Amino acid sequence: MQHQTASLPGLRWRSAGCKGFTLIELLVALSVMALMALLSWRSIDGMARAQAAVGQRSDQVLTLQAGLAQFKFDLNAMAQTPRVTSLDWDGRVLRLTRLAPNIGDGLQVVAWTRRFDDGGQWLRWQSPPSRLWTNWQQSWNLAALWAQNPSTDSKKWETAIAPLVDWQIFYFRNNAWSNPLSSEGAASQAGPDPAAQVLLPDGIRLVLNLPPGRGLAGKLTQDWVRPTLGGDKP
Repeated sequence: MQHQTASLPGLRWRSAGCKGFTLIELLVALSVMALMALLSWRSIDGMARAQAAVGQRSDQVLTLQAGLAQFKFDLNAMAQTPRVTSLDWDGRVLRLTRLAPNIGDGLQVVAWTRRFDDGGQWLRWQSPPSRLWTNWQQSWNLAALWAQNPSTDSKKWETAIAPLVDWQIFYFRNNAWSNPLSSEGAASQAGPDPAAQVLLPDGIRLVLNLPPGRGLAGKLTQDWVRPTLGGDKP
């Protein structure tokens, strides 16, 4: 006896021996697959975003660490030479004279400042090495101008380290930290007089106020001590 297919208006029934899926089953399966694909994509996209954020923060931390290390290298290489100012802080820019990286290239002027453009950036500037006093004097004056109103040419010698909300410099003298611009700290602003070079501070404290939302945020303090004193901190 053969099976008959019942037929009603708008509805068809499968015979008992018919194989396959109905249209409703296919639509349900496609909907489930689409939902799974959407959830998978959102998961992958979230992982990619998280990985990118972690990578960006890691790069920011590494850049800041490199800047702090360079700050110490500059101070460790600070030169004390007659007629040359070794160190100067005017509240805006920290200028120093250091030995050039390559032996025999003479002296190099380095400046550190915070520029107020784009919310504030911690910047480092360096001059070409020089062996003539006149060239050093020109670089020393140019470093001060760069911190106040940088020209296009002077910007070629600068490097952006990290965004800064604010920063401070302190000198360690007579077993105490003091403001370099105070009466006691001002004595270390060595001029062209060679005898003034002995008034350099025993240590320098750098305080950085880093903006939120980055690899590191808040206040960061780094102390430097003159290598001739020994130890890691004053």
